[in-house]
Amino acid sequence: MSDFPRWKAWLVVAVLVFGLVWALPNIFQKQPAIQIQANSGATVNQALQERVVSILAKNHVKSSKITINGTHMLARFSSTSTQLKAYSLIRDTLGDRYVVALNLASTVPGWLRAIGANAMPLGLDLQGGVHFLLQVDTQAVIHQQLQRFREDIHDSLGQEKIKFEAVTLSGNDIVVHVADEKNLDAARALISRDDAQLDLSTSRIAAGGYQLRATLKSSELQKIETSIIRQNLATMRNRVNQLGVSEPLVQQQGTSRIVVELPGMQDTAEAKKILGATATLEYHAVDENVSDPVAAQKNGTLPPEDRVYYNRQGRAYALKKKVIASGDELIDATAGIDQTTGLPDVSVVLDSTAAKRMFEFTSANVGKLMAVVYIERIPEVKVINGKRVHTSKVKQVVINASTIQGVFGKRFQSTGLSTQQAHTLALLLKSGSLAAPMNIVEERVIGPSLGQSNIDRGLLSVLLGLGFVLIAAGIYYKLFGLVADIALVFNLILLVAVLSVFQATLTMPSIAGIVLTLGMAIDANVLICERIREEMRNGSTPLASIRAGYQKAWSTILDANVTHLIASVALMTFGSGAIRGFAITLGVGILTSMFTSVTATHAITARIHGGRKLKTLSV
Repeated sequence: MSDFPRWKAWLVVAVLVFGLVWALPNIFQKQPAIQIQANSGATVNQALQERVVSILAKNHVKSSKITINGTHMLARFSSTSTQLKAYSLIRDTLGDRYVVALNLASTVPGWLRAIGANAMPLGLDLQGGVHFLLQVDTQAVIHQQLQRFREDIHDSLGQEKIKFEAVTLSGNDIVVHVADEKNLDAARALISRDDAQLDLSTSRIAAGGYQLRATLKSSELQKIETSIIRQNLATMRNRVNQLGVSEPLVQQQGTSRIVVELPGMQDTAEAKKILGATATLEYHAVDENVSDPVAAQKNGTLPPEDRVYYNRQGRAYALKKKVIASGDELIDATAGIDQTTGLPDVSVVLDSTAAKRMFEFTSANVGKLMAVVYIERIPEVKVINGKRVHTSKVKQVVINASTIQGVFGKRFQSTGLSTQQAHTLALLLKSGSLAAPMNIVEERVIGPSLGQSNIDRGLLSVLLGLGFVLIAAGIYYKLFGLVADIALVFNLILLVAVLSVFQATLTMPSIAGIVLTLGMAIDANVLICERIREEMRNGSTPLASIRAGYQKAWSTILDANVTHLIASVALMTFGSGAIRGFAITLGVGILTSMFTSVTATHAITARIHGGRKLKTLSV
């Protein structure tokens, strides 16, 4: 086979060396570990390392190695059970000044890591962890947006001296009640000028007077829904980062759902508390003219712009509905201890718009009461008619109602929370407020043992699939079958190497793609061998048969693989999650198999038969 170029032979050797080096890290199993990162101004240093060693030694927990790598510390353990025990001890002792996360530490030798060769990260089904599917409640935000429009319209009508009877919210409509056509036209012109997002319609009331009905435009509704999903995605990613989970997945599913996967995490209660719950603060003025809010609410004398709230002791307050500032307008939030009272507090920093409103309000209301309302939305699961229904309950509690002693705007403290509540609230406010509440509609936990079982079964399936194909090819095509077997093993190594270079996450669907690739890769060698047999039957010499076999089979091999590649690209483009992972593996496998099945086998065959006088071929 002197017609096979020498440079191609060296290319095959170079690619084989590349595949061996970059696939090698995957034989080193990851070690259970705990990663510790600094939070809230804390530092990772030698003193912290000694403290962690002391915590573990005191509780008779052995670690195989504890190292400091830049901004984080890594403690390695011999088993998952030891890792989980150490995780609880370290997390509870260090508190929220540090982010303590379950992790899997690499055991890849340093010389491999130095050249960028790393093992593929494992997916949730292989590593273990928790999976959540969250449904975004867009209607709650739309209602909140309408409430803001209602307040703005109410204030604007008053400022422009336009007479009106009431501005109310009816479903998804804002209804302005006026007595005559003159004020109706004036109100319509004002709203059209200031609120272009609203569609307006008018009607006459049978009892007398007119109604001006304002509804959000469909384009505005779509814009709000899209914005909600984007903001919630960003917020969820921030919250997941606060949990400290390595290699998490947060992605949109459909138009109103978000998938969150936290590999390595087993504490579902903590994850649900951070991901599913929403907690925020709202600042309201206290209506001090209402002496008995409960009685006023019962007899209908409560002003329409007021609402009754209660504190933890059951005391009622009449608060103005208008929000002075809320959690989604905070830049930063930090849990701490009030130096004056010694009680837990949350120090907040408002953005410029909210800071201006707070400054204006406090400037005009020194000596008056302002209340801080703690709002928490907690996911619940109820069994109704034998079915699990995901709902949520909202707690709105006045945690503080105190007299404004002086003027403030951007920075101040809120007290009235327990230490744990203050820490949780600070985390949620700092990571961002959810644009819309979310309900957990699906929850799945995969334990570390099940993940290891999936790895074992996946490895077994690859070995069995590879083994059967190798045996069948070797028996049926003899020497050329053995050459195809060598190329098939080479293909597996090269496929793993390419996936490792791009750090593709290995999952069970990815393993299925690898098994399918191995089965499909032998097709090209079947075509080549059959072409060679056909040429031998037609009377061609052995060397000419080999040459013609590769040349004539190439177009068929190319057509078949291109159609398969188009199918895998379509799955990558339109699929998500497991389907996309399967498609990526399949697509890469098609490309590597075209190289190994044709070029690599051709190089080996040329080496075996080149320069020899052959009477027949073992094919």
